[in-house]
Amino acid sequence: MRGTRAAQRYAKAILSLAKDKNSAEAVNEDMISISKTVLNSRDLENMLTSPVVKDSIKKSALLEIFKDLNAVSKGAINVLLENGRINILHLVARQYIILHNEMNNVQQAVVTTAVPLDKELEAVILAKVKELTGSKASLKSIVDENIIGGFVLRVGDLQYDASISRNLTRLKRELKDNTYVSKI
Repeated sequence: MRGTRAAQRYAKAILSLAKDKNSAEAVNEDMISISKTVLNSRDLENMLTSPVVKDSIKKSALLEIFKDLNAVSKGAINVLLENGRINILHLVARQYIILHNEMNNVQQAVVTTAVPLDKELEAVILAKVKELTGSKASLKSIVDENIIGGFVLRVGDLQYDASISRNLTRLKRELKDNTYVSKI
């Protein structure tokens, strides 16, 4: 993807400055908000990447959308605008989140379910991830009706598949290989 190396450099610099100012956690919350907002708004993404829209308009729009930004986050937006790199803002935000999680030994856990998770089930899953890996995790929830029921949990390179579709596939394979059933 274009701009990821530059985004990583900017994210490292922002994290370093945020640590120096003891505001790494607040900047992380800002970056989560920026990342989600830009990814969920096609119009905002188009405005940021458009060469026709002036930087002053981009800056005022961003500061209006994100009113409660930390000073470090506002400074990051200003630097990206000055360097003509505001089009990679969402990439910088995503890279910052990754670097912040690595710094705090927080892993990304992805859970796929057939229905949306409620808060207490999320807490149970996060506790189980902490028990299995020994470190905290942030949880990303994906809803996929194709798994029918149960869940698929991925943390790093570990995967635990307790979905009904997997069990049905396994059962189908066992019945297919069974010589008594295949003759029927």
